[in-house]
Amino acid sequence: MSQDNVIHLTSDTFNDTISKDVILVDFFADWCGPCKMLAPVIEQLADQYDGKAKIAKLNVDECQDIAMQFGVMSIPTVIIFKNGEQVEEFIGVQDAGVYEDALNKAIG
Repeated sequence: MSQDNVIHLTSDTFNDTISKDVILVDFFADWCGPCKMLAPVIEQLADQYDGKAKIAKLNVDECQDIAMQFGVMSIPTVIIFKNGEQVEEFIGVQDAGVYEDALNKAIG
């Protein structure tokens, strides 16, 4: 498993990246224990959905403006966007299947 398929978002690239297609964004911080637990799941989803949906991470410490824009108060928070619109939000670590179901629904 590699991080090659995971997109690392910044405040500059965020809006452009979420504006098209289905994208799952993991809002995380390097110091967050549960975020580290979620990381392998995010990498697995990136491999699994390669070509079907984008999987991305956004460091809330580096991109506080984006975190505030979406009201991210606790991490990890995972938000799924479709063509720029927020369609799902999960707070805390979820089972991989929860994200898969939401991605499959968003992909349609």
